[in-house]
Amino acid sequence: MFAAMSLSLLSPFGHKLAFVLAVCTSLAASQNFKATFGSSPAPFTIDVDRHFIKETVFKASLTRYVTDIEQPDLVDGPPRHNVTTVRDYWVNDYDWFKVQDRLNQRYKQFTTTVTTGAASNYTSPVPLHFVHHRSNRTDAIPLLFLHGWPGSFMEVDHILDGLLSPPDESSPAFHVVAPSIPGFAFSPAPPKPGFASREAGQAFHSLMQQLNYTRYVIQGGDFGGVILRLMAADFPSSVVSILDNFWVVPPNATDLARYEQGLTTADENTTIENLNNYNENLSGYLAVQSTLPLQPAIPTTDSPVGNAMWIYTLMIQAVDKYVWTPEEIITWSMMYYIQGPYGGMRFYKEVLREGIAFTPSGFGTFPYVHQPVAISEFPRDVWYDTPLDWARRSGNVVVRNVHDTGGHFAAHESPDLLLGDIRAFWGNASLSNVGVFGK
Repeated sequence: MFAAMSLSLLSPFGHKLAFVLAVCTSLAASQNFKATFGSSPAPFTIDVDRHFIKETVFKASLTRYVTDIEQPDLVDGPPRHNVTTVRDYWVNDYDWFKVQDRLNQRYKQFTTTVTTGAASNYTSPVPLHFVHHRSNRTDAIPLLFLHGWPGSFMEVDHILDGLLSPPDESSPAFHVVAPSIPGFAFSPAPPKPGFASREAGQAFHSLMQQLNYTRYVIQGGDFGGVILRLMAADFPSSVVSILDNFWVVPPNATDLARYEQGLTTADENTTIENLNNYNENLSGYLAVQSTLPLQPAIPTTDSPVGNAMWIYTLMIQAVDKYVWTPEEIITWSMMYYIQGPYGGMRFYKEVLREGIAFTPSGFGTFPYVHQPVAISEFPRDVWYDTPLDWARRSGNVVVRNVHDTGGHFAAHESPDLLLGDIRAFWGNASLSNVGVFGK
C-alpha cells in the first residue's frame, strides 16, 4: 500500500507507541488520491487524480444499458431510466472538482495511523481518514459518529452544525469525530484479511485516545450501529453511553413460535415481518458481498455507473420520503469508486467471519452493553418497531424513540429528528451518564 514503511510497535497500554513511517507524498496509483498517513493526526485535503476523474467521466459515457422487462420499477434493481439519468448527469453536468472543493471547505479533515491493540489478531497498522470538529462550548462532549455501507463520513453533514452549536445553552454540544471505516472513502482498505467490526472499533478507540478523548459517547447506524456496540463492550471505561439507530435484535425461537400462533404484539409482528421481507427480497447484496465480494467488485471497479447503481439499489429502498438527486447518488458512489469498492464490499465478508452482527443463518447475537443505551427507530429501516423488551435483551436500553417518518440513513434523511433524540438523551446527564465529563 505504501511505497516504503518501517515501524516499531510497543504495547498500547500506557507505553510509548512509536511509528517511523517513510511514506511517499501520494498513495499507490490504485488509490487515486493524494494522502500521507503518519503517526499522529495531520490535516488532509481531498485531492483526487485529475486523469482518473477524466477517465471516470469517459467510462460513464460508455455505459451499456440493460433492457428492462415489463414489471414494476425496482423489483430486480434500478430500472433503465434511473441508470440513464445518472449516466447523463455524470457526463454532462457533474463536476467532481466542485464537489471536492465543497467537501474540503465543509469539513476539517485529517489522516493518521493507529493500531487495533494488543488484544487483536490484526497486527498491521491502520491508516485512517477522519473528520474532527471541536465545538466552541467549553462543556462540549466528545462524540464519535460512525457511518455504514453504502454511506460514508458524509452522513454526518446534516447534523454536524447542530451538534457543534445547538440552539440554546440547555442543549448539549459536542466535539465531533467522524472517521471513515477502512476501505471506505479515504481510509485505505486493509491489505489482508482479519479486519472486521471489532477491529474497526479497536482502531476508532485508538483514534479517540490519540485525540486525547479518554471518555466519549458514540452515535451510529448500519455498520456504525454494529461497531459502537462492540466498542461499548470492549472499552467500558471509555465509552460512556451510545445512541444507536440500527439496534439489531433478531427474534428468538420463542418469539417465532408465538408469531406462528398469533400471540405476538403489533410491534413484534412489524419487526418479524420487516426482517422476513428484508431476508426474502432485499438482502441480495449482503449475500454476495459477504461470500464472494471480489465478484461484484471487478465490474463495479471498472464501471462508475455500475458502481453507482449497485449502491443506489439500497439507497432508494432504505429511505422514506427522501428523493436522491443525481449529484448525491454520484458523490456517494465516488466514496467507493475512488479507491475501488472492493474494500467496502469485503468488510461484509469479514463481519460474517466474525460471526457477531450476522452469521450464515442470519443476524447474530451481540455482547451485552451495560452502559446507558438510547435507540432510535425509523419506519424505512429493518429494525423499526423493535419492542423495548426485545431491545433490552442485549443492552441497558433506557430510551426508545419510535418515529413515524424517516429511514436507514437517519442523520442524512431526518437530521432534525435524530438531533432531537441526541439532545434529549445526552441532555439528561443522569440518564445518559454524561455527568462524568464534569468530574
